[in-house]
Amino acid sequence: MPHVVRAMAAAAAMVAALTAHPAAASSAADTLISRDRPATASSVEGAGFEAGKAVDGSTSTRWASAEGHDPESVTIDLGATATISRVKLSWEAAYGKSYKIQTSPNGSTWTDIYSTTAGNGATDDLTGLSGSGRYIRMYGTARGTAYGYSLWEFETYGSFSSGGDTTPPSTPGNLRSTATTSTTVSLAWNAATDNVGVTGYEVYRGNTLVNTATGTTFTDTGLTASTSYTYTVKARDAAGNVSPASAPVTATTQAAGGGPAVPFGSHAFPYASGMLKPSGAQATLDQKVIDYYKRWKTAFLRQNCGNGWYQVYSPDASHPYVAEAQGYGMVIAATMAGADPDAKKIFDGLTKWMIDHPSVINPDLLAAEQNEACQSVNGSDGATDGDMDVAYGLLLADRQWGSNGTYNYKSLAVRHINAIKKDELNPSTNLLKLGDWSTPSDHRYYVSRASDWMADHFRAFKKATGDSTWDTVRNAHQNVIASLQSTYAPNTGLLPDFVVDTNTSPRPAPGEVLEDPNDGQYWWNSCRVPWRIGADAVTSGDAKSLTAARKLNTWVKSKTGGDPGKIAMGYKLNGTQISSGSDASFFAPFAVAAMTDSGSQAWLDALWNKMLATPIDTSSYFAASIQLQVMITATHNHWVP
Repeated sequence: MPHVVRAMAAAAAMVAALTAHPAAASSAADTLISRDRPATASSVEGAGFEAGKAVDGSTSTRWASAEGHDPESVTIDLGATATISRVKLSWEAAYGKSYKIQTSPNGSTWTDIYSTTAGNGATDDLTGLSGSGRYIRMYGTARGTAYGYSLWEFETYGSFSSGGDTTPPSTPGNLRSTATTSTTVSLAWNAATDNVGVTGYEVYRGNTLVNTATGTTFTDTGLTASTSYTYTVKARDAAGNVSPASAPVTATTQAAGGGPAVPFGSHAFPYASGMLKPSGAQATLDQKVIDYYKRWKTAFLRQNCGNGWYQVYSPDASHPYVAEAQGYGMVIAATMAGADPDAKKIFDGLTKWMIDHPSVINPDLLAAEQNEACQSVNGSDGATDGDMDVAYGLLLADRQWGSNGTYNYKSLAVRHINAIKKDELNPSTNLLKLGDWSTPSDHRYYVSRASDWMADHFRAFKKATGDSTWDTVRNAHQNVIASLQSTYAPNTGLLPDFVVDTNTSPRPAPGEVLEDPNDGQYWWNSCRVPWRIGADAVTSGDAKSLTAARKLNTWVKSKTGGDPGKIAMGYKLNGTQISSGSDASFFAPFAVAAMTDSGSQAWLDALWNKMLATPIDTSSYFAASIQLQVMITATHNHWVP
């Protein structure tokens, strides 16, 4: 018999409690009304499993909640009040054993129209329902497996009440191609208008709907080189009204081996559901990043040493060239490809510098410091923070340009990742060491720098190598973050620059262990932590990263009263200010943490405007490089290869 009949028969004892009335004939026609509607979820397992995947009409994409947690829900905004007659749930292996179908007029007050405690997965085709509302959700209270809840499709059938919005949006204007590669076409168009509001845009390649975008840009991927494609765009409003098609535009992909695969501003990798970005048009936000990038290049990018090298100059570091700066430069150059026609040339120059300045301990790593004569000094060993970004930048480059050119980026990346694992990862704790120079005989062997804990990098390393060690490493760092926040910064979430005793009970450094008497406080290293934790939170939707980032955001927003100008230069872990003044190294990273909180739009906008109003400090590669990368992330241009 049909699955839903089995499920409902098993739940016969509770039929009287249901507000759905299968016996009552519904006047609503069985018309699908949920396709491509805005959808939100209580949680997301990770990137690629967003709520919208459950209403996209594809049985190869799905929404998945965080694993091992009840309750969880996925909600559809139907756009107007509708009468519901049928719901069809297509479960993945992770299904709901006990769940409710609920409707709401406002998204906050819910009424049950179906309930079961005997769900057994597969397909639940719930017919004969009787309910109404603008919003409908599946509210799961007990999982059927140890995982989470996961739906291939959440289909809602019914009809809209009479008297609703019937006015379509205006036609999108000025559809244009903004960039092409051998496999992609990037598009932009002018926003349409509507009497209520535009909720999205349907992008067509020929007669095929290829995407429903929320903004006014889109990059079509997976195309064939040297091929012409014609596109149109239609606007849709919340009531489902669709505008006429825009004027068509034709774009031709480049020959194989052409431009970058992920040009800046393409937003080809959507963030986790619900992540904020600064207010304003996406194209305007992207341009602000490009403008700042140009100033950063002028201030810090150099070819002082000849030999085909590029370097990021570090006037505020102990030496003019440091690995941390080169790592920043490689990530930035690969990300800005498409906006900067010289990005690949710059990246290759930075890569040659990296190859030609190896660590004396592990030649697959980068020596940490070079002098004015461009020679490695001060031991010529490696530093973990720089090496992490070098490896990540090489993975970005492989995705952008492939690895068949002058340098095999993928091979270099894997060698770098394996070298980090061998000489910059403590094998007993699975936590990063300070550098390849730290050995079991060194008193800092069980010391780690919190700003090196880059969960998104660990995810990329796992994908590139297939080595599950990097999942173990990511979990180990996330667990230490949670422990440190709970034990030493319960009211602030702040992390110290350095953590000691990582082999027993990790704790803040009691004093100077490497750099400064404030090594155990939130100081010039850990000022990057909100950005590093937040970058993983916004791209993956990981529950641990979200929790850590939101704790930091809640504290700093309250501490400053919503005024970014009051973010000080350093804090004790209890929130006591260490130093006065304002520096982008400290205020900019909190913008990424703010993105994780739906109630922080005004706060995020204030931080963004603070960044725009602060002139670039040409004496500090550190502050400028941090702010630039924060701006990239805040505008949804950060992506994980």
